[in-house]
Amino acid sequence: MNPTRRTLLGGAVAAAAASAVALPAATTLPAGATTRRPTAGRLSNLGHLDFLRDFVTPPPAAGHTTYGSGPLGVLWTYADHQPDGSYRRIGGGTYDPVTDSYGQGAFNADDIARAAVVYLRHWKQFHEESSLRVARDLLRGLTFLQSPNGNVVLWMQPDGTLNPSADPVELPDPSDSGPSYWLARTVWALGEGYSVFRGVDRGFADFLRDRLEVAIAALERQVLVRYGRYNVVDGRRLPAWLIVNGADATSEAVLGLSAYVEAGGSAAARRALGRFAEGIAEMHAGSTREWPFRALLPWGESISDWHAWGAQMPSALAAAAEVLRKPALLSAAIGDTAGFTPLLLTSGGPDNGWLPVPIDRSQIAYGVDARLHALLAIDRPGQRHLAAFVAAWYFGANRAGEPMYDATTGRTYDGISGDGVINRNSGAESTIHGQLSMLALDAHPDVAHLSGATAYDGLQVVEGESGSGGTVVAPPSAWTGESQWSNGAYLSFDGTATWTVPASTQERLVLPVVNLVSTAAPRTAWTSGEVALGTLTHECGAQGISAAPGALLPLTLGKVLPAGATTLTARATGTAQVDAVLLLPTISRLRVGNATLLVSVDSRPRVVDVRGRRTYTYDSGGRLIARGASLVVPGGFTVVLD
Repeated sequence: MNPTRRTLLGGAVAAAAASAVALPAATTLPAGATTRRPTAGRLSNLGHLDFLRDFVTPPPAAGHTTYGSGPLGVLWTYADHQPDGSYRRIGGGTYDPVTDSYGQGAFNADDIARAAVVYLRHWKQFHEESSLRVARDLLRGLTFLQSPNGNVVLWMQPDGTLNPSADPVELPDPSDSGPSYWLARTVWALGEGYSVFRGVDRGFADFLRDRLEVAIAALERQVLVRYGRYNVVDGRRLPAWLIVNGADATSEAVLGLSAYVEAGGSAAARRALGRFAEGIAEMHAGSTREWPFRALLPWGESISDWHAWGAQMPSALAAAAEVLRKPALLSAAIGDTAGFTPLLLTSGGPDNGWLPVPIDRSQIAYGVDARLHALLAIDRPGQRHLAAFVAAWYFGANRAGEPMYDATTGRTYDGISGDGVINRNSGAESTIHGQLSMLALDAHPDVAHLSGATAYDGLQVVEGESGSGGTVVAPPSAWTGESQWSNGAYLSFDGTATWTVPASTQERLVLPVVNLVSTAAPRTAWTSGEVALGTLTHECGAQGISAAPGALLPLTLGKVLPAGATTLTARATGTAQVDAVLLLPTISRLRVGNATLLVSVDSRPRVVDVRGRRTYTYDSGGRLIARGASLVVPGGFTVVLD
């Protein structure tokens, strides 16, 4: 993940940036306490999210108004787990007890917007009036943060004072000076809010519509003015009309625009929806055997970056396709969900960063929820089966082997590190996306509840610097501005380099992760023993807006590594830089309890010996093509149940 893009993004895994100064007693929730009792038969429980809520009467701020009068609904950003098992609500940045303020703030637009979506969806599913009231409160707080230019101030202090320029600095600075993630999420909340309130409170709905139109005008003026233009990124043309150059940010705006247009929104909203969806669809990349395996890339400034957090692109395309009646938009979403997601699951789950090597292997609810909603949005039988494997993360099918969600309190923990350590904090982002997932599962009771011992047999990483025959180089910074050197180092060689690789009973795809360059590109010829695997040219296209010359990319060799092979050799003409070698079994596996997922990148159909009473074989789009035999087809996946 690019650490400069957004300090709060993916921040659930990190410790909250606040001091240990004691806060008022009202900000602490005793161990096991909740403001709501769990409802029988439901996974969703808004208790912990209720605990994070608060009210504030802000001092006057020029240009900032909202609907009606009275205190505004807000949401604390973090909830730190205390030694006695209780939770303390805190804000972001360093806390100053003299001024009772934070370097960033106590409440932020990102979380207020997404929490509003939770309560809106809860009301739509269960028609509990309390959820509708809370949604209204939060939407009033959110719209107070909107500036007259349509943009949004991100942070608010405990007393309601706006903090447009946070410490540490976040871009844009001031936070309402341009398009942003928080503007996109505001559009999401306002769109879903209008869809709900137009049927229950027309006056408030009209207010939300007016504010949404101001936001859409800001997007037209600042982003969609570039519609039809493309940026060059290391030789690839990527759409220049994505919000903050992100398909991830844009996808969240598309969710709101889809709800608004479906509810009768304006021609301007329909136009914006179509153009944003078109841009997202153009971020698809790779193929069945080529990285990133048909994924939708999230960032329009890198062809080497995929992350789970915020990757709502398939869900957004599915929503837009339905509302606009443009089924062609579904193609890229189907590729992402039926092609990339199964491989992600067998390789360990929704990691925070493949850059392009799976480097940031921490996992948070924001990423898990995005995968779950993407699969459910496509509404095909294969994707429904995959959704069960994704959802199992919440119930213990993860690297920690422990549940990440507690239905008795409504808490979702703040993430799991790459080595399986749980962050027991439970802040707003994790709580919100945990509840969005639980609401989705409550709405889809046909999605199986999987749990039990978990075993992965998927993508393996051999570090480049583990090879012999070259020079190990450790750059001053592992982050290049668009990608990241795995383990902070690479092997540079002009001649022959050899790697020892773990043995496998299967054939494997070999994807050397090499630094592509635009001039004097080296070539490498790869072998294993006497078997020639292929030749690569390490050549990159024009740099364009990319932050660094060249590109770190996995390139697939033409032939597979034979079963049992334990060495790889590369002979370079020119100076080659190898960051890592990715090894992908032709049939990768994930087992959760009594369920097995098999994923094929093979070139031919295969029958796999795996125990199970029920077998479902899906093609590369998630369509059911066979039952009863453990058949796996190229680019497809198979689910086997004991």
